[in-house]
Amino acid sequence: MSNDQASGSGNGISPNAYRLLWAGFTSILTAGVGFSIRNSLLDDWGTQFGFTQTELGIITGSGLTGFGLTIVFFSFFADRVGYGPLMAIAFLLHVASAIITLAATPVFNALGRDAAGNCLYWGTFLFSLANGTCEAVVNPLTASLFPKQRTHWLNILHAGWPGGLILGALLGVIFNTISSNIINVRWEIQISMYLIPALIYGLMMFRQPFPHSEARKHGVTIGRMMEEIGLLGAAVFIALIGLWLSADVFPAIGIPYWLGWFAAVALLAAYGFGTRFSAGHWMIAFLLILHGMVGYVELGTDSWIQNVTGTILKEERFGQMLFVWTSALMFGLRFFAGPIVHKISPLGLLFGAASIAMIGLYLLGNATTGILCVLAATIYGIGKTYYWPTMLGVASERFPKGGALLLGSIGGVGMLSAGLLGGTGIGYKQDYFATNYLKENASSTYERYKADREKSFLFFPKIAGLDQAKTGTLVDGGKKLQGEIDILSKTGRKLSEFPDLEKLSSWWSAAKAEAEKDKAPVTDATLHGGKMALKWTALVPLMMAIGYLLLIAYFRAIGGYKQVHIEGAGTAAREVD
Repeated sequence: MSNDQASGSGNGISPNAYRLLWAGFTSILTAGVGFSIRNSLLDDWGTQFGFTQTELGIITGSGLTGFGLTIVFFSFFADRVGYGPLMAIAFLLHVASAIITLAATPVFNALGRDAAGNCLYWGTFLFSLANGTCEAVVNPLTASLFPKQRTHWLNILHAGWPGGLILGALLGVIFNTISSNIINVRWEIQISMYLIPALIYGLMMFRQPFPHSEARKHGVTIGRMMEEIGLLGAAVFIALIGLWLSADVFPAIGIPYWLGWFAAVALLAAYGFGTRFSAGHWMIAFLLILHGMVGYVELGTDSWIQNVTGTILKEERFGQMLFVWTSALMFGLRFFAGPIVHKISPLGLLFGAASIAMIGLYLLGNATTGILCVLAATIYGIGKTYYWPTMLGVASERFPKGGALLLGSIGGVGMLSAGLLGGTGIGYKQDYFATNYLKENASSTYERYKADREKSFLFFPKIAGLDQAKTGTLVDGGKKLQGEIDILSKTGRKLSEFPDLEKLSSWWSAAKAEAEKDKAPVTDATLHGGKMALKWTALVPLMMAIGYLLLIAYFRAIGGYKQVHIEGAGTAAREVD
């Protein structure tokens, strides 16, 4: 992959611009395909290797936070090293992920389940690093290729994500049908499918000239990019790093949690020293905060919405089908961002999207029938479509001197917020409302199904939510529990080797006598908690809409929203209509 300067064309777009755009699209589609297929193989891995649900959760969760950190890390090098070498690294990481993952079966046969688990864990982790590297490159690359229509083309670029989710889901249906009716398709063949789009984007980018970003063309250094973001913007990102260290990393290795915040403060001080304590532009910090909300409401909600809608529709697969439907909406609508932006500006599009998403989430939280659920999910799907890429467009259009580092920070904040705040916060809200509902309506049932330990979220009070292992056992009548016990028996291991599973088995032996009485209130409480969580989550896009409205008012006061382009040696900028 070459990083030579691409020659310009008459309209200011590199001759190979569309080839590079669709290569970037395919790299994001690769992430969606791999993510979708990997999640569909958990039962296969559990059956073959004898993993419990907890162990599978550890495997799938590996690297989620690393995705966000990788985006920012490689953004420091994107403008200096060049887009080509980093995309080569991303391609090699995708291939390495497949090699390590596919080694799980022979490693299992030679060294056992723990070694196989390590293969799957590190394969997943490398996959997340590859995706993060792609994200660090393709966003600034697209902004460089289409400097006059950044928002439009960034939306098309990010249509690759829902496209990948849909393609992965369809491949899963095809493989399941073949396995059920013709011949069993091994999971190794299924997981390898993401290598096809990976090979396509690798070939499309091989030996291609890559353009330099606007920042690099005008001699903007990494230090100047850091000054553009400033202490205000860095504080937003570093606050999430502090939360990660204090909540997950330091306690896990036996270090007091408060040292995580101390490390974050030290990192911020070092950033300030490196930027001569430049405050940066207030709007960058504001955009980072808004994009943190984007990660919370888009990716955070997506991690839960299938379960909630599946409960409302009374069947899990209907929730999955509804998620595919909203992903299809997102895929199609992102191709039409340009004409909308031309009429109402990027901020107008974001304001409209936030308002629509707020209405959709609130209606979804009140849906009582299948038709209302589909309608509300459709409204929500339309609303969430334009968040992520349009925010990237606004940041690159208004602050070109931020370069790849600013775009990487935007993406990193979104991913960290989704993992640290969105999924956790929405889960806490479900626990809070479900717990209170069950306490009021069936206190004895609550005592049987509550979790052993209390948990909190940020500064909110601790609660003992419903133990999902117990409620899942209740819903399926203990079938999955018995299946895991059977797996252990077949692989020659004892139940006593797995204290959590043994404890659950012992609990179920005593609780199943009351199962018929408990099932209805537990189901009602779970549904109530999920719907209330969605209604309260609607406050997030409401706050986003207010934020976008304030920005619209600000730009109207100074003459309207306009793109900014660098002049001279990166020290001056001009606005264009």
